[in-house]
Amino acid sequence: MSPLVWDLAHIGNFEELWLLREAAGATAIDPSLDDMYDAFRHPRPNRPALPLLGPTEARRYIAEVRGRVIDTLEQVDLEGTGLPLLTGGFVYGMVVQHEHQHDETMLATLQLMGEPGYRPLAPPPPAGSPVPGDVLVPAGPFTMGTDDEAWAYDNERPAHVVDLPAFRIDAAPVTNGRYMEFVADGGYDEPRWWTDDGWAWRQKADLQAPEFWRAEGGGRWSRNRFGWREDLPLDEPVQHVCWYEADAFAHWAGGRLPTEAEWEKAASWSPEGVKRRWPWGEGDPTAERANLGGARFRPAPVGAYPAGVSAYGCHQMIGDVWEWTSSDFEPYPGFVSFPYREYSEVFFGSGYKVLRGGSWAASPLAVRTTFRNWDYAIRRQIFAGFRCARDA
Repeated sequence: MSPLVWDLAHIGNFEELWLLREAAGATAIDPSLDDMYDAFRHPRPNRPALPLLGPTEARRYIAEVRGRVIDTLEQVDLEGTGLPLLTGGFVYGMVVQHEHQHDETMLATLQLMGEPGYRPLAPPPPAGSPVPGDVLVPAGPFTMGTDDEAWAYDNERPAHVVDLPAFRIDAAPVTNGRYMEFVADGGYDEPRWWTDDGWAWRQKADLQAPEFWRAEGGGRWSRNRFGWREDLPLDEPVQHVCWYEADAFAHWAGGRLPTEAEWEKAASWSPEGVKRRWPWGEGDPTAERANLGGARFRPAPVGAYPAGVSAYGCHQMIGDVWEWTSSDFEPYPGFVSFPYREYSEVFFGSGYKVLRGGSWAASPLAVRTTFRNWDYAIRRQIFAGFRCARDA
């Protein structure tokens, strides 16, 4: 992960580049910062060695950027220019989402800290409720992606029709308690549940359980949460599992990971053939519908948000944990890179797996049923879990 202070100044540099220089035609505040905070020139392992701005200097810099952005905002024509970058405020939405995505990245970095750790003051999530095992999604076409969401990224476009056979999908993400059964059954020691690459990685990395779990004896487990230990809550969605672990569990459980098309249909489509912006409909996320924005600092128990259920009966498809799918990150038919290749296009291919739905740490402004996240199959420190699917 990056030093937190790198993320902090990078957020400001990205905002300066797009909202001051590109949108408002301003000159650079300090051109020497562009190289240091370019994520593609400096991979994460190299960033600690850079001559980074210190915390005070970084805060001063981002305050100056934000002040100038606010000063120029009233002069920016968001409609009359016809420029795609400005139409509908797209570039502002892109920068807002970028900042929130780094907020989540910084929380994932904080999750790596040791004792005495960080104990966030956050209210507990609502209590869980009974959830059916899985639900049937009937065969038929649906509209995948979007042409209507003003702030949607290029990889979410264009909207296109996908015709799927019937399938079943878990009504809720896999819980810690259920995942414990896989561990107790020797799932990490049985190569038949794993892909060849997954088994090789399980051996090389000596995977024994999800990241941050620790066996306490007598069948009990604890987890490290922001540098301090707590009993493992059995009714919460499992998190900090990589794609290989999720895929192995799914095969052990007699299923598979859903494709991202299956996930999006279960989350956004209705039996009446209507595309929903959110699983529950068109209304914005609320505290009664989804666990988002870092408000709880943890996943909520399964069944905690009955007001957020999708048309087919799936719970917690937005928020709580990112959900691994079986799909590689590939462009949709008719994809056009915008506004820069490095956001999506350079990552297309079999090296990255798609995650959907957003986590408890994701902002409501940075997730939706069409939003596509992606990461390496080995990544565990992100707030990722999964649900299983089966052929009908």
